[in-house]
Amino acid sequence: MTAKAKGSGTADDPWQLKTPPGTSDFEARRDEASDPPALVVQVGKTQLRYHLRCIDDLHAMLRKADDWVLLGSADEQKPAAEGTIEAWGRSSSNPVRGWYGLKKGLRGRFGLYVPPVLEALGLAEVEHNSKNNRMRAVGKAK
Repeated sequence: MTAKAKGSGTADDPWQLKTPPGTSDFEARRDEASDPPALVVQVGKTQLRYHLRCIDDLHAMLRKADDWVLLGSADEQKPAAEGTIEAWGRSSSNPVRGWYGLKKGLRGRFGLYVPPVLEALGLAEVEHNSKNNRMRAVGKAK
């Protein structure tokens, strides 16, 4: 766990995180009991859910890329820029063969909310500029 995140990622003690630009706070936690297991992101009153396996899958993709990858966050209704984390998070060629987001209408923003979780777990380095942030893998796969 990096010093930037507080919490342990449970329902009782969610991670307290910031978006990569540092402009918004949010909470994230694991929900291994849901079907399928989920990474739950709470942004104000809005709850987004992603396949929990996205943590390991994204880390593996970043290790394979072996370089910085643009985040490219976008809402579900907007197209994702090619070659970004956001595009990968909805691609038919990723390990889940499509969206990591679990609730239609709230499946986007993968490139905004998932990278800080990997950073908190010590699996990735994430840039914190006002825009055009990137990430790359660090650490070892589980």
